[in-house]
Amino acid sequence: MRQANELQLTLCYYGQLWSLVPLEKRDEYLANKNSDTAPVLDLLPLGYSKVLGKGRIPEIPMVVRARFFSREAERKIKEAGGVVELVA
Repeated sequence: MRQANELQLTLCYYGQLWSLVPLEKRDEYLANKNSDTAPVLDLLPLGYSKVLGKGRIPEIPMVVRARFFSREAERKIKEAGGVVELVA
């Protein structure tokens, strides 16, 4: 039986983040690695609320917005030059 205050999280793994970038934009970002633009992934409208650190993606900086991040996911995003944004 579920309790009324039980929190349910929809998980997204770090390795899945790159697949959430539109295909035509992926090639653009891979070609211009030193560019000033970075993909912005707002995971809440996509149905994800927490990012876990499992997996690997190209070393492309990206801005990731979600409610929760594991330490490992946050570390990997920041090591690639990206930004972690917590949203309510």
